[in-house]
Amino acid sequence: MGSASPQDPFYIVREEIQGSISKLQTSFRRWEQVASNTGENVHLTKELLTSCESIEWQVDELEKTITVASRDPAYYGLDEVELSRRRNWIGSARNQVGTVRTSVEKGKSNSAMARHQDLAGTSRTNHYSSQDNDDYIDSESDRQMLLMRQQDDELDELSESVIRIGSVGLTIHEELSGQERIINDLSLEMETTSNRLDFVQKKVGAVMKKAGIKGQIMLILFLVVLFIVLFVLVFLT
Repeated sequence: MGSASPQDPFYIVREEIQGSISKLQTSFRRWEQVASNTGENVHLTKELLTSCESIEWQVDELEKTITVASRDPAYYGLDEVELSRRRNWIGSARNQVGTVRTSVEKGKSNSAMARHQDLAGTSRTNHYSSQDNDDYIDSESDRQMLLMRQQDDELDELSESVIRIGSVGLTIHEELSGQERIINDLSLEMETTSNRLDFVQKKVGAVMKKAGIKGQIMLILFLVVLFIVLFVLVFLT
């Protein structure tokens, strides 16, 4: 007991979250390479902060299952080693997401300050011609459209991941409910069987008491003969 299988719902959900964290880190590395004060930087910043919030929510929900299981580990086929392993993973996931969030929020603050300084400098001097401005606007518009399409695709993937996690959660609930029903049915059957055995024992005791010593001996002989006959019929024919 205590060694959870890869098919454990916890590990299925953990794989989903770990995949989201890997995508988050990939986007974060791209964010680090993009210059600040650009449309792509703004887009990636929003995307990263949104992903951090979503993953943190998923981790919180998964941690709740550990809290429930820790109340009665044996019922869920777990032990303290497995529970500790799961808590450690939860802590590691929080640290990974927290590192990204902190860096992005700090970069967002620095970027806002840099934009303010750029606007102040632009108000004092103008180095671009009207044609250059038009070309820049067209290029920036195309880039924004591309980034919006990429964001839509990534949000669709995130939505599918959340739906799958919700489905796994429902499956866990159904399995636990089914196990509870089976245990209740088994308990009822055992109680019924016990009552029947008590009834039979009382009846046999009453018959043996009424029959007296001779009746008891005759009953024993009859049962022995019956056993021999049944044995011959079953094994020798």
